[in-house]
Amino acid sequence: MSEDPKIGKTSKIKRRDFLSAAALPIAAAVAPTSLTAQDRASSSAPERVRVGIIGAGANVRGVQIPGFRRISGCEIVAVANRSLQSSQRVTNEFNIPRAYGTWEELLDDDDIDAVLIGTWPYMHHRLTQAVLASGKHVLCQARMANNAAEARAMLAASRRYPELVSQLVPTSTSYIIDNLIRRLLAEGYVGEVLSVEIQRLRRNFAEREGVLDWRHDREFSGDNTLNLGATYESMLRWFGPGDGVMAQTKVHVGNRKNTGGESVAVAIPDHVDVLYELNNKAQVHMRFSETTGLSGGNQTWIHGSEGTIYVDGRLNVFAGRRGDAELTPLANPPRQQAFYRVEEEFINAIRGLEKITMATFETGVQYMEWTQAVHSSAETGQAINLPLA
Repeated sequence: MSEDPKIGKTSKIKRRDFLSAAALPIAAAVAPTSLTAQDRASSSAPERVRVGIIGAGANVRGVQIPGFRRISGCEIVAVANRSLQSSQRVTNEFNIPRAYGTWEELLDDDDIDAVLIGTWPYMHHRLTQAVLASGKHVLCQARMANNAAEARAMLAASRRYPELVSQLVPTSTSYIIDNLIRRLLAEGYVGEVLSVEIQRLRRNFAEREGVLDWRHDREFSGDNTLNLGATYESMLRWFGPGDGVMAQTKVHVGNRKNTGGESVAVAIPDHVDVLYELNNKAQVHMRFSETTGLSGGNQTWIHGSEGTIYVDGRLNVFAGRRGDAELTPLANPPRQQAFYRVEEEFINAIRGLEKITMATFETGVQYMEWTQAVHSSAETGQAINLPLA
């Protein structure tokens, strides 16, 4: 994620360490939509779209800014970061015309057509509504918001301004395999899906008095926990929404040290087990943890009546059908994979060339409600039905 404007409580978070990790390149991304190469060739000169950025941390600087700059007729014209000085550092680095000390000043700039929100989740709700009210299109970093109520309010705001484009940056955790998995399922490779097992595990042991970053701070991250929302977003692309969520959570590292060396209590779980059902009543078991030392890491198993699909931690896909003795690797050539084009989709939607598919605000509400259901189930010991009432 990225650096927030006007954040008052950043002293307790090791920002530099987190941003260094976040700067790792995103994998492939969304599949092309219905706009063909011929359509592109026959289009008139591209309409100029001027973009302002609120919050320009590692992902924004490393991914979104280069993405916008590759689009003909798209210009990044302003940045508002945590302070005027930090905004100026970004504008100097990328030769962007204007730096603002506050996001309100950026929204008052009538020369801006669209805004990228690159802040942490706790600002997304307020900023999205303000951006839309200012008459500007909005592209918001994931996760959508701090909780489901904020996400629903963002969706309602987007519907009040149907002439404006509202988009979320989609999860990057499964783009490489999305097309292959969806094709196998559509073709009936596994038959009827019976169960799904997913592990999203770090191989570290619990680090007592570990470092506090924003992901462990409910004020900045809200209900977003580990890879809950991102993984469910991938599941939505493969299977559609589920229901009947049951969960248990643990906080193994109950205190973490802030930048001042002080021990701070942590409420966000670092270990989560989830059960839920797909629409066909197939059972899904998901396990998330950052305290599973020497674990098997990330794995995905899809078991069906006639076949099995397995995805390892490097996103290699293996499969086998009834009668096979073992799983065999499946080819997944780059030409058949989805690829990163989030900024292009956003700008094309503004120009009326395509519709947003990755990711819509409706998708964001679905994964935020599912994430909230996980927390509610863990707190109450009860199954939580989706969608939430």
